[in-house]
Amino acid sequence: MKIIVAVTAASGAIYARQLLEELIENPEVEQIALIESTHASEVAALEGITLPHHPKIERMENRDLFRSPASGSARWEAMVICPASVGTAGRIAAGISQSLIERAADVMLKERRRLILVLRETPLSLIHLRNLTTLTEAGAIILPAAPSFYARPDTIESLCRSVTERVCALLGLEGERFTWGEK
Repeated sequence: MKIIVAVTAASGAIYARQLLEELIENPEVEQIALIESTHASEVAALEGITLPHHPKIERMENRDLFRSPASGSARWEAMVICPASVGTAGRIAAGISQSLIERAADVMLKERRRLILVLRETPLSLIHLRNLTTLTEAGAIILPAAPSFYARPDTIESLCRSVTERVCALLGLEGERFTWGEK
């Protein structure tokens, strides 16, 4: 599976790191395009997070619209924006494709491929909600970065993992995950 992972400057770089670690370890994932927005690395550094380097990961400049995720013929199978800012969500909902992240998301929607936005914002304004509705109607999946407590997490890592495991499940990837009713 070929997956695009986009990281915006929203708080929550831990989700991006965990997701990339899971994708690297998953044998179903053969290639990962990693695109970071202009200030994503600054936010990650502020939060003490370093994104992994691995041969499966190809880093791409957000301003380079000549990269393969900008074209439907490149056959990327899915895209996850993690964490997703409401600004990025709004531009995608409006069809504005001025960056590789926005264009790649536009491609996912027009090609009817999987697009997941791990939204990291609270509270949400009416404008945000309308943009999220537009994205959902266009085929995107909105997954708020709202961790669950069913598994009784005892660390921030395990708490956040409930979100990244959910993303992997939505991508259709096999793996060990918390299941309701199991201990």
